[in-house]
Amino acid sequence: MKFFRFLLLLLLAGSWCANAQYTLGGSVRTPQNIALDGAHIHIGALHSISAPDGSYEVRNIPGGEQRVVISYIGYKTLDTIIFFHNDVRLNAILKPESLKLEEVVVSERQKAAQSSIQQQRLTTETIEQYSSATLGDALQRLPGVYALRTGTSIVKPVINGLHSSRVPIISNNVRLEDQQWGVEHAPNLDINAAGRISVIKGANALQYGGDAVGGLVVAEPIKVLKDTLFGKSILTFNSNGRGSSLATSLHKGNETGWAYNVGGSLKYMGDREAPDYVISNTGNREANFAGDVRYSAEKYSLTGYYSFYNAAIGIAKASHTGSSADMARAINSGIPGVIEPFTYNIGNPRQEIQHHLAKLEYDRKLDDATLNVQYAFQFNRRKEFDLRRGNFRDVPALDLTLITHSAQINWVKYLGASVIKAGGSASLQDNTASPDTGIQPLIPNYNKTEAGAYTIFSHSFTDSFSAEAGLRYDFAQITASKYYQITRWQNLGYDGEFDNFIRGQQGTQYLTAPEFTYNNISAGIGARQLLGSNYELVANAGLAMRNPNPSELFSDGLHHSNGTIELGDLGLEREKALKLSAGIIKNGEAFAFEATPFVNIINNFIYLQPTGAETTIRGAFPVYNYRQTNAVLTGIDISSTWKPVQNLQYDFAFAWVNGNNTSDDLPLVDMPPVNFSNNIRYNWQWHNLFTELRSEAVLRQERFPNYNFFTDIPQNGELTPVLVDVSTPPAGYHLLHFQSGAQFAVGRSSMAVNLSVYNIFNTSYRDYLNRQRLYTDEPGRNIQLQIKFNY
Repeated sequence: MKFFRFLLLLLLAGSWCANAQYTLGGSVRTPQNIALDGAHIHIGALHSISAPDGSYEVRNIPGGEQRVVISYIGYKTLDTIIFFHNDVRLNAILKPESLKLEEVVVSERQKAAQSSIQQQRLTTETIEQYSSATLGDALQRLPGVYALRTGTSIVKPVINGLHSSRVPIISNNVRLEDQQWGVEHAPNLDINAAGRISVIKGANALQYGGDAVGGLVVAEPIKVLKDTLFGKSILTFNSNGRGSSLATSLHKGNETGWAYNVGGSLKYMGDREAPDYVISNTGNREANFAGDVRYSAEKYSLTGYYSFYNAAIGIAKASHTGSSADMARAINSGIPGVIEPFTYNIGNPRQEIQHHLAKLEYDRKLDDATLNVQYAFQFNRRKEFDLRRGNFRDVPALDLTLITHSAQINWVKYLGASVIKAGGSASLQDNTASPDTGIQPLIPNYNKTEAGAYTIFSHSFTDSFSAEAGLRYDFAQITASKYYQITRWQNLGYDGEFDNFIRGQQGTQYLTAPEFTYNNISAGIGARQLLGSNYELVANAGLAMRNPNPSELFSDGLHHSNGTIELGDLGLEREKALKLSAGIIKNGEAFAFEATPFVNIINNFIYLQPTGAETTIRGAFPVYNYRQTNAVLTGIDISSTWKPVQNLQYDFAFAWVNGNNTSDDLPLVDMPPVNFSNNIRYNWQWHNLFTELRSEAVLRQERFPNYNFFTDIPQNGELTPVLVDVSTPPAGYHLLHFQSGAQFAVGRSSMAVNLSVYNIFNTSYRDYLNRQRLYTDEPGRNIQLQIKFNY
């Protein structure tokens, strides 16, 4: 009751501050009626960004004469004066400006219909709504994107059934290198550092690499070209976890001269709670920073960027068992083996991660062309703490340091209706496993060298039809230094096959130096056809090649974050994927629709298969081996938006993936279940109040392989085999979520208050793609209060 009184006081306080304020709304589009996603609208200190459908809204505009500036990179700026004595609607048509086309990035829609790449973008409102959550949580709002979880705070995006190394994450035009090969390794990226986040479902965004078998996630910071200064702060309170977060940022724009962006965030959460119990040791902490400084002249710009991600993440104690009997009981009973009172303490097991990214970028305008050169440095430190005793209690069981140097050059040439892109990249990477852990490292010391080059040609044959084709070559070499227990070496069948890697023997171990070299060719072709002013047809075909990552090759031991023993395979070959997709898109203000069926044929598909259990001095744990097969993934993503009357909007999203292990004639393991969502929203006139109800339904995964195994446990003085069910998916579930918010003027600034209730009915459920579903339920109801200040 106190909570709702507090909310009422905030609403009343905002209304007292309100004065004569007006709203400017409308859309930003091209002369061809293509929506411009991410256009900037400035009115004095007020600022807004257009949504993917081109719509925008600026609230709390003082009455009287106001200067309105609407800009978009590559288009002529609209600069006009409007006299506000009531709400105004302005549908802006921006004309292309060829001298600036080079500044368009892949996370934005191409202006002339020259790109067939399909991407979907999170709205600014969604990014802010998930300010205290993770990138993976927010991306689930896009159709076709699911989440692979390890507990409550480790979330990886799954695009059309694929994840991890198959879905590179691009942060500020830099490929994020944060040991993303681990299933239990979340992206080391603070969602608050991104102004735009897009998903590209396909393998043909070749400028970023040739191994995007599943797709790409592109995160870009805010870039403001107009002379303006604005900022925002978001304070979020969560009932589940009893914690809060604060994110704040300041942005200074300039078309020429100096400009900067700076921001940071703090997150502090305690144990999450399922409807029936506390999920012990699931708190998390974050302290993050990101900022850049840019100098722009008429023909060039120079930008320096730095970001720091720092997190401590608790791992549910119930996922780490003792004896084989404890393991079997914990998995088969459906009841956590450890339930303790709520606490903010983060004990063992836990993860501690730090990631630094520094970048220097140079852009140059040439005659009908542009040149971009950048260098990036990344430093990633990962520590994983196990349940250890004595002097090793506070010593990490896994301690990895990953250093990456990368450079790239991109050149774009404009030839009338044609665009030529070409470029190259190179990187040097060094991974060091600390010897001070007292445990043989899961991932060994290794060095990796990579180099690649690409070219993409696109052409607009008519105003309504365009096509593009691209080709890329990549070279990679990886060398490692690793000890293998001789018994493990023999059990994995390496005798005779990989003897050339052996450099010596120390006691019961072989010292090995594995070395692998890869030469890959990737390609993409696509076309886009406009059908009238409202319909588009898009078709793409992409060839991608992905090398086995260090986890798949070298894993050898207990992965502490999930309490599983993982074993790599030195004999794994590179994946080769051919992805075909087609899409029909309907644009419109009253009704919009998009359907994208796809088929992804992957040779040498690598997956993690449960194969049994193993008892160590730490206890008994499930064993997972990396395997390889041929696979075919088919599916469809559907989304629509309908506005039957003014102020009312209905959104629908549906995703289906069918994964088949064609070599063994089995379903693929860990495929997302069929899922769909319905969202209805009503916007009121009073202080831009909105109310929203979202329905989220996930069906039971009926197609799964049976990888259950038996383990021996003592019963009545004898060892008795007991079946351990690690394969059967949990039941489907249906959740309801509510959100409401309003905006109030505070002088020339504004304040927004949002109230959200997730899992309204406190439903108990387990998600098939949560790696800890074997041990605990998902968190229950969460009431979130969010207060945002724009200034």
